Amino acid sequence: MSSPTDQVDAPAGMSEPLDARLAGPAVAAWVGAFVGTGAPTGRSVGWLVVLSIGMSLMATAVIAGRSGRSALARAVVLVLLCLVAGSTVGGLRLQAVRGSGLAGFARDGATASASGVVTADPVLHRGRTRGDRRFGDLFLVPVRLDRVEVRGRLVRTRAPVLVLATDRRWAALLPGQRLALTGRLGPAETGQPVAAVVSVRGPPVLRGRPPPVQRAAGALRAGLRRATAGLPPDERGLLPGLVVGDTSRMPPELVDDFRAAGLTHLTAVSGANIAILVSVVLVAGRWAGLRGRWLPVAGSLAMAAFVVLARPQPSVLRAAAMGAIALLAMVTGRRRRSLAALAAAALLLLLVDPWLARSYGFVLSVLATGGLVLLAPVWARRWHAGGVPRPLAEALAVPLAAQLVCGPVIVLLSGRLSLVAVPANLLVAPAVAPATVLGVLATAAAPLDGGLARVLATAAGLPVWWVAQVARRAAAVPGSAVGWPGTVSGALLLAAASVAVVLTGRMLSRRPARAAGAAAVLSVALVVPATSPGWPPPGWVLAVCDVGQGDALVLSVTHGTAVVVDAGPDPEAVDRCLRRLGVARVPIVLLTHLHADHVEGLPGVLRGRRVGEVALGSYGEPAEELARVRGWARGSGVPVRSAVVGERMSVGTVSWSVLWPARVIDEDSVPNNASLVLLVRSHGLRLLLTGDVEPPAQRALLARRRLPRVDVLKVAHHGSAYQDPGLLAETRPRLALISVGIDNDYGHPAPATVRALRRSGALVGRTDLDGTLVVVGPPGHLQLVTARG
Repeated sequence: MSSPTDQVDAPAGMSEPLDARLAGPAVAAWVGAFVGTGAPTGRSVGWLVVLSIGMSLMATAVIAGRSGRSALARAVVLVLLCLVAGSTVGGLRLQAVRGSGLAGFARDGATASASGVVTADPVLHRGRTRGDRRFGDLFLVPVRLDRVEVRGRLVRTRAPVLVLATDRRWAALLPGQRLALTGRLGPAETGQPVAAVVSVRGPPVLRGRPPPVQRAAGALRAGLRRATAGLPPDERGLLPGLVVGDTSRMPPELVDDFRAAGLTHLTAVSGANIAILVSVVLVAGRWAGLRGRWLPVAGSLAMAAFVVLARPQPSVLRAAAMGAIALLAMVTGRRRRSLAALAAAALLLLLVDPWLARSYGFVLSVLATGGLVLLAPVWARRWHAGGVPRPLAEALAVPLAAQLVCGPVIVLLSGRLSLVAVPANLLVAPAVAPATVLGVLATAAAPLDGGLARVLATAAGLPVWWVAQVARRAAAVPGSAVGWPGTVSGALLLAAASVAVVLTGRMLSRRPARAAGAAAVLSVALVVPATSPGWPPPGWVLAVCDVGQGDALVLSVTHGTAVVVDAGPDPEAVDRCLRRLGVARVPIVLLTHLHADHVEGLPGVLRGRRVGEVALGSYGEPAEELARVRGWARGSGVPVRSAVVGERMSVGTVSWSVLWPARVIDEDSVPNNASLVLLVRSHGLRLLLTGDVEPPAQRALLARRRLPRVDVLKVAHHGSAYQDPGLLAETRPRLALISVGIDNDYGHPAPATVRALRRSGALVGRTDLDGTLVVVGPPGHLQLVTARG
């Protein structure tokens, strides 16, 4: 996902007034193309359509206010024309996918032999170890097939497919490489720009060599990896990410920290990379004596070379288009037309790739660039006029403007509002440019002189180290993000609040005393919660530990004492979570069922704590896991018993009743459907903990008894797609918590499940995105607090 600071390529000194005659029609045209291309390509995201209509109305209002009815008519005509053009292009692209002739064979899981060409770099999906099982690495390779033999038929097509391979030789493929393969076809996700997925077991069968340009780019990228091989792990993995978007060697925990700190945009190729590179080239060109039109030529050549290096994929082309806007503004001096150029570039990209209409990253990229074009220069100029040094004013204006315009979209994605993204981006800003420039120089030097490349990479290591440290420190701040409704209404509320803050700030800026008072209030409201001492937060009721792909829940009883429900897959992870919560005594451990992702962490719970007993469900399978649980408990001197339906227990202020399993359901996963389902009451809150029950058990539970409305729902089976809508309709939770591992092999949580939870009005917390989730009461002031580590 892109970040609010994905684009920092607008010149901060821009001050000319916006030319509404150009900007308004261009924005209106982009809106028409956006809706037009998004409609045919599958399920259009409702909030995007609302956003588009709103932008269209604003654009036409600006035009009408500045230029009269004729401009309004032109805007309406442009919207309609681009709507038709976008719909036509989107429909043709969709037909090319759906009309490939592969859909029927994919639904049947037919085996096919095919030939085609690789269209993008393979993506590594790392394997996981769960219990005593190892899930191997998976390589996702986009391929465009041109010849398919299936069930005795020869199909000639130009169908894009996604190849799923386990052989590591697939990782070395370059775009443009022709190959042959044999694999099993499967259906693609609805609305995705591929006709099918193809699962293959063996290595690729190569036909010829990739194009020379791609071979050169591949050699440069490999040279950068060699040059960074001697750096510490953080720097070794991060530098290629900053330079060319290659994150294959970034430590997983650093990836998590970047996401929590709002810095993921740094490792995605963006207009910032291009703007930095082009700016250096322009300065060097002036120093070398280039003048006039030769400067933009040099900048364009540098940009084209970078696109080749970082691969001309849609995301890179989008960044190049946004970078071209900055180049146009800096070189021509016609900066007031930047918004028109932005809208025109977005329009062309949508027509080239209609699936961008469904991309959050595309919307964030365009909004961020628009914010930097319209808001950041104005704010920087006013702050400088008020006495703030120009470099500081510009450094502050860029992340604030990007965060302001992108915040409503980000909360739709994550349901979280980061309190550290702006300061984190401000702190890393001075280090990004030198790291990028030195990294590009190391990349260019690698084929010529490996020693020089290593020296340059080592020099880049210092600013890269600073970026990594900022990410780690920011992600570790307790309360670094607050919950926000991830719905259209929540996004609109945040947008309204942002506008109100800006308008209030403008009024207060004329009255310094009041401005100082407002700043103090904001500091108390935002900074104090983010730096509150101690963890867990006072008054915590439930913690959902970040243990990867599994469940480990902790119910607070008193200081140092808690009830544990499930133990996750990793003893170290659950032990670390309990230590941070200060839990030294566990009267009871409830294991909902005997799958490894719920019980393998039990030794971590038992380690160094006084544990009263372990209670299991009545279904004793898998037998090997039952034996391991009994062995661990026996080794610690802890008794094991069965929990039965109807059982009611309490420990201090925490009480619970066992609602399920009333019977064994021999359908789907029997152990999942035999999970303990607990209705918990604690500190005035009602919580429903559902284990991994699937729809058959959920329906049986609803048929057996009426469930009350709950404050907190632990979403079943890590938020999988297998949910009965009746359970959500009956419980109507205020908070919905999903315990799930990042980049898991199952696609959890399912987007449809997350959407359904948000549509119901629940605030959704996810351990893969947010880290450990902590519920803080009382009922009248329910809060969700998150932290990593």
